[in-house]
Amino acid sequence: MPRVKRGTKRKDRRKKILELAKGYYGTKHNCFRIAELQVEKSLGYATRDRKTKKREFRGLWIVRINAAAREHDMSYSTLMAGLKKAGSEINRKMLAEIAMQDPKGFAGLVASAKSALGVAASRA
Repeated sequence: MPRVKRGTKRKDRRKKILELAKGYYGTKHNCFRIAELQVEKSLGYATRDRKTKKREFRGLWIVRINAAAREHDMSYSTLMAGLKKAGSEINRKMLAEIAMQDPKGFAGLVASAKSALGVAASRA
């Protein structure tokens, strides 16, 4: 049976891990066994924090929309209900951006939400 030479598989695998560990403190960036553990942990953190980032931004947008809505004597929930009834397909990210950058445009959206709600908006 012919001899099998493995080539650079092991070296390539280790090089890939050490490249990912570039910039880590101490032996975590140059000792393979320790770097491998740290890279695995870091990739887990990265996955977790991508989800957390989405959650935190949605919360921020809601806070901004609520603050702008309260300037027009409406709560966040009634504004969103009114926009839904009005058939507005604008998402929270864009709504928060409009609230910050274009107050007059936001006032128009609030007016459309109030008119869609009808009588309930006049009491708010």
